Amino acid sequence: MTITNDIRYIGVNDKKIDLFEGQYKVPKGISYNSYAIIDDKIAIMDTVDMNFTHEWLDNIRDTLGGRNPDYLIVQHMEPDHSANIMNFVKAYPDAKIVSSAKAFAMMKNFFGTDFAEKNITVGEGDTLSLGKHTLTFVTAPMVHWPEVIVTYDSYDKVLFSADGFGKFGVPDENDDWADEARRYYIGIVGKYGAQVNALLKKAVGLDIKTICPLHGPVLKENLGYYIGLYSTWASYQPEKEGICVAYTSVYGNTRKAVLKLVDDLKAKGCPSVAVYDLARCDMSEAVSDAFRYNKLVLATTTYNAEIFPFMREFINHLTERNFSNRTVALIENGSWAPMATKVMKSMFEKSKNITFTENTVKILSALSEESSASLSALSDELCMEYLAQKGEDVDKNNLSALFNIGYGLYVVTSNDGKKDNGLIVNTVTQVTNTPNRIAVTINKENYSHHVIKQTGKMNINCLSTDAPFAVFEKFGFVSGRNTDKFEGCTPLRSDNGLVFLPRYINSFLSLEVEQYIDLDTHGMFICKVTEARVISDKETMTYTYYQENVKPKPQTEGKKGYVCKICGYVYEGENLPDDFICPLCKHGVADFEEIK
Repeated sequence: MTITNDIRYIGVNDKKIDLFEGQYKVPKGISYNSYAIIDDKIAIMDTVDMNFTHEWLDNIRDTLGGRNPDYLIVQHMEPDHSANIMNFVKAYPDAKIVSSAKAFAMMKNFFGTDFAEKNITVGEGDTLSLGKHTLTFVTAPMVHWPEVIVTYDSYDKVLFSADGFGKFGVPDENDDWADEARRYYIGIVGKYGAQVNALLKKAVGLDIKTICPLHGPVLKENLGYYIGLYSTWASYQPEKEGICVAYTSVYGNTRKAVLKLVDDLKAKGCPSVAVYDLARCDMSEAVSDAFRYNKLVLATTTYNAEIFPFMREFINHLTERNFSNRTVALIENGSWAPMATKVMKSMFEKSKNITFTENTVKILSALSEESSASLSALSDELCMEYLAQKGEDVDKNNLSALFNIGYGLYVVTSNDGKKDNGLIVNTVTQVTNTPNRIAVTINKENYSHHVIKQTGKMNINCLSTDAPFAVFEKFGFVSGRNTDKFEGCTPLRSDNGLVFLPRYINSFLSLEVEQYIDLDTHGMFICKVTEARVISDKETMTYTYYQENVKPKPQTEGKKGYVCKICGYVYEGENLPDDFICPLCKHGVADFEEIK
């Protein structure tokens, strides 16, 4: 397969494997990717699994057409990628091996030698010239082994991403990338979100046209989609609104309760419900969906004064991968001394930002009138925002939404007649209550100011404390004039036709402009309230909470340069160019300060 004019795919497909890493079912197989960069000098990128030695060496021979490789670049030492280093050396004794210092130490463990006479050790920022292709090496420790490096080819703008952006299945399978990539990422790399985020920040400054991972397809189009998903997964944020329900049942009574709950959740508007019988399902798929959705329901029996073994295994899979930022509901069953709720809750003690529902369900052997009522109350709580979002039989004049206005942070949504828009503001104030009037102040430089002045309407989305930094990046760091901030999103709309956010808000207000006040650099819109909905009972995101808990802390230790006060991006260097623009938030030098 041709990647570019000079880069060829020389990997292999393994369709006989049943378990990857001895535990993950791969019914569609797995690929072991390797690449050849053909220039004045030739570099081979990684080897393949030991079961495919001859196929791989044949691929090298057939691709190079009689030429010999000059370098073998080893990015990762897991045996599915490094097993054939010695066979490569035997076939091409004059080639050099390029890798990290930790990788060469591992080679001695695997092969009894670190190839001292032919090794080239590289680290962060080191380069290797092949001719017109210059390779730059970036360290990626614990993504997901300590020796990992990734490689950037500045000529063809290709990132060789090691295990990053990999997926189960072989490249020629026409299946959805996200499903098997998510299962791969959560299962294998999921514990190391902080390290993945550190690597993604390094990639921000690179002009990447193609991503070549060590498993799965080469990625050439819509790279923002793949990188965005990785950022979500690495930040342990929900990818999608919905509920994952995982249960165990010995004699079927817990299962009956779960199925009743699932029917209620769907009837009350939950957009997605994934249900797993943990004793029978592929555990990795259940784990993947638990990370995919923003809510999780766990239902199990008390078993030997503990919980059913499959449920314990499932929760262990979650917590060892830093499961966080989710709402969790618990259902327990027991005939004489129910203990499951207490045990399950204790297993999440070290997890961050887990919100347990107010309602829990206790079943004594089988559903009763009392436990059925508890089940209904639980479904009401889990679906509170879905019922409010649907707008059917919902209170659209719930003025308690006004109580969620404080010195908080809000997303103001509008529409220019062609597309929806949104921006972050922190200047929303209730100015009168008879009638209810709201003042919203917006910088004139913002495109939303222009749109709202023309259309006379907006929605105020009151952000809640579960809103991740990605919300502020999307609505605060780029202009809606040249960016579709709702691309790929299925919008929810209020009665005025404008979008309101499907997640991360506790209420929204639809406003109609009655008066405009010119404040020089800003404009103040005095508005009446045409609709007010309370979506959830989560706390409002205040500016202080954002600064202390959401905004990433700049990684400035040991660095010399300048830091962006808006987003925390660090520019390393003696002097900050006068025309420098932050690659993350697009703010100029005025919003940078020197690292002290």
